[in-house]
Amino acid sequence: MSMTKKTWLKVAGALAVTSLATMAIAADHGDSPAVKADPPSDINDVYSFVDGDKVALVMTVYPDAPVDAKFSDKVQYIFHTTSGASFGEAKGTLDIVCTFDAAQMITCLVGDGAGKPVVDKVSGDAKVDAGLESANKMLTVFAGLRKDPFFFNLDGFKDAVATVTAAAPALPKDAAGCPMVDAATSTLLVQKLKGNPMVGSAAEDHFAALNGLAIVLKVDKTLIASGGPIISIWASTNKK
Repeated sequence: MSMTKKTWLKVAGALAVTSLATMAIAADHGDSPAVKADPPSDINDVYSFVDGDKVALVMTVYPDAPVDAKFSDKVQYIFHTTSGASFGEAKGTLDIVCTFDAAQMITCLVGDGAGKPVVDKVSGDAKVDAGLESANKMLTVFAGLRKDPFFFNLDGFKDAVATVTAAAPALPKDAAGCPMVDAATSTLLVQKLKGNPMVGSAAEDHFAALNGLAIVLKVDKTLIASGGPIISIWASTNKK
């Protein structure tokens, strides 16, 4: 089946599977008109973290999803992973491809892509909170509506941008022509990012009232760390 890449998010997520504290995140909440016109394929965020002997992989799509939002039955939702002994090394590669039918039943294949054999599979209704577990218990998936987990202080960000824009003409430039910000200005910008100039209060989460569609996987470490303990993750949505 020939596929054309529709949306992808470079998470640049590299995590050591030997560490319980490691987490990687990438966010992308503003896109081109063509991507916004197809919200089920529009990626919001990608997260990954280690949870015991599992690696959690999370992709959220559909910005500001309504309560009746659905995953597309014409899109492949793909987690791409590489593993190695050090960051950037890709001795092992593995894709996890999830698709939905019209009834929102999910099928996730581990190893589907780039000629890799399927090493695990799960299919069915993944809306239950506990998730849907594969027969060999090496893969669990949840898929459904969830509150947007990303925190972003939009008003504080806009205030900081306006401050930099206004001050830029008077700021000294480095060799590359970029404005140089002194310690006092840097402190001021951090304060603006922590606050909300519209109401004079602490930072407010612009996404607090918004939902998204989430695909949450828990994958056994051994499935995606064949090349080494450092795993890099990125995600894409591919449309026919």
